[in-house]
Amino acid sequence: MASSSSSALLTGERLVVFLFAARVAHAAPARLAAPLALLAAAALAVELAVDRAASGPASPLRRFRTRPGASSGILLGATTLPCVMLARLIQLSRILPADPTGPEEFAYLEMQYWAVSISCLSVLAFFFWHLCQSTNNGVSKTLKCGSMMVALYLMAFLVFLLKTDGGLLRMGKIAYLLVHGVAAVILIKHILEKFPSCSSFGEALLVSTGLVLYFGDMLAHTLSKIEFLASSEAFIHTPGTRSEIATVIQGILLGLFVLPLLYKCSLQVWAYCQTLGKQRTQAVEKQTEKRIGSGVFYVSLLVALLMLVPSWTRLVGLEVHPFGWVLNYMFTNSYGRLALCAYWICVICVSIRRFYSISKKSTTERILLRKYYHLVAVLIFSPAVIFQPAFLDLAFGAAFAVFLILEMIRVWEVYPLGRTVHQFMNAFTDHRDSEILIISHFSLLLGCALPKWMSSGFNDRPLAPFAGILSLGIGDTMASMIGYKYGVLRWSKTGNKTIEGTAAGITSVLAACSILVSLLASSGYILSQVVNRMTLQSLREATCDTTLSLQAYIT
Repeated sequence: MASSSSSALLTGERLVVFLFAARVAHAAPARLAAPLALLAAAALAVELAVDRAASGPASPLRRFRTRPGASSGILLGATTLPCVMLARLIQLSRILPADPTGPEEFAYLEMQYWAVSISCLSVLAFFFWHLCQSTNNGVSKTLKCGSMMVALYLMAFLVFLLKTDGGLLRMGKIAYLLVHGVAAVILIKHILEKFPSCSSFGEALLVSTGLVLYFGDMLAHTLSKIEFLASSEAFIHTPGTRSEIATVIQGILLGLFVLPLLYKCSLQVWAYCQTLGKQRTQAVEKQTEKRIGSGVFYVSLLVALLMLVPSWTRLVGLEVHPFGWVLNYMFTNSYGRLALCAYWICVICVSIRRFYSISKKSTTERILLRKYYHLVAVLIFSPAVIFQPAFLDLAFGAAFAVFLILEMIRVWEVYPLGRTVHQFMNAFTDHRDSEILIISHFSLLLGCALPKWMSSGFNDRPLAPFAGILSLGIGDTMASMIGYKYGVLRWSKTGNKTIEGTAAGITSVLAACSILVSLLASSGYILSQVVNRMTLQSLREATCDTTLSLQAYIT
């Protein structure tokens, strides 16, 4: 009995998550590592309670329909973003002594770490509240342990707040963090109710906390540009070091996320005007209504991109129109960028045409066909990381924006592209996608883009920008192919992951890393990164010396 309970507790996924979190926590300060450990323990308790309650006749979370056949994944979803933010803090601490603006950026990033941790903790409390309605004794015991971890986490958070100087600043941080927690709970509830069977609990938790963190940063960045708030001591100030590419990407994504609200409001106004005119006109045909709705969508899209986005970018400091800036960036000293674009277009056109025809005529499994796109991602992104890393950041943002627009067109069946996009995307879906949302291409793109975005500005780890490309493009592809064709030994009785597939994924990534290091060294990429880091450090040291000399001269 004890062995069965321990095997149920220590699954392969949980073991990997705990090893990763323990490695990050070991390199972090104790005041930041302890909350991460408590959060992981609370997430494990919630995951165990959810898994046990799901096997019962009356699950307290039955009102939320999750993706069929998927594990809850709450531990992975609750610890991923805090671990990423903490790793970013550790990375930033390496250059902190030589960076004049480092303390300000470190303080803001630390607040971001607490914000995403509080968001995850609030979602766990939301699950706790639903699970407490269960009468299962095993669940209640697990929940008691989880509640203890939540209480200890809150104590660690209070200790952090007590160390904050100034009452106004302390109150501002409390409000800033509580808003993140409440917004994360509201958003995950909306995701689970409005998009049933599209995600697991862990995936919904990861998406909701990530969106709250991103828009919280956008809101703080916007408010910090307003004069009467920028001078307030109670406000959370963002560091001024933000690239123009990041501002353009953030502005475009802001416009696209506001687009659904603008579109729905416009449709409601049009429907209200239609009801007022019903006394003198007949009901409009369904096809006409669809075309009018499509016209409203395209007009809303143009308003969002051509009016809302430039207004926000101008507010935060980008004086030129964002699309004008992009065109100027593309065609100024841009032989390498244009050649890279031509290469991308050729690879994308050839691969899409080939794989789409295979999906229609062949009996190849969908999961293997989807993995071919992972290999295409390696061909597309690897040269750009080496030769045009800044342009790749912009390309990632542009591709994500295009994916969002196409998914809106597909879901809302916008005429005339809605049905065509749905038929094309449906050729590459499997049981993990639903009719409501198709998220596989978003997962692949963000999996490759986030390591590149997170490593921007840091040159001490030359393989860090390739982490997503290597893990998804090579490791995940080889693990799926080998596991599907030759896998026999499974990690668990209920899962489909095999030991052979895992070994193939690890081996392929290690082999790719060894080959990639040799290629980077022969091409001078690593040497250039080292030179750039030494130059940047010498400039920072010279700036610090000049500042100290001026201060000594003045005194």
